[in-house]
Amino acid sequence: MSDPAKDASENGWIAKHRAEYLEDGEAAHDWDSSALGGPGILPTLLLYTTGRKTGEERIMPLIYGEVDGAYVVIASKGGFPTHPGWFHNLMAQDKVKLKVRNEEFEATTRVAEDEERERIWKRMVEIYPPYEDYQQNAGARIIPVVICERV
Repeated sequence: MSDPAKDASENGWIAKHRAEYLEDGEAAHDWDSSALGGPGILPTLLLYTTGRKTGEERIMPLIYGEVDGAYVVIASKGGFPTHPGWFHNLMAQDKVKLKVRNEEFEATTRVAEDEERERIWKRMVEIYPPYEDYQQNAGARIIPVVICERV
């Protein structure tokens, strides 16, 4: 069975957004999600990880929020029952690189837990309401809330 997230990342809308962001982060930062049924303009960043199996650089555009001076991304994979590949890569390395608009920098990451997760989750759902549906679709998988703190 084909993985729609992988297909989109390699050839579809994710690949297109990534290419646009790499060319001009300022122009691609505010992504219009309405073509895919989303709520409209959303802030995005690029997350750079190293493939834990391949050792190759992976770049993923992600919706983000800012909480307490950190950047927050959600490892939703559209509500699939498994975590996205970028999340597994992130967990296997000490630091990642982020590009926010046209600024690139290193960050450490951690997964929010308990009350902190719930508080941040609610803020992220305000930014992108479909996250609630994604959590329902994910079944028993608790979707990770990842905090990225600039080094």
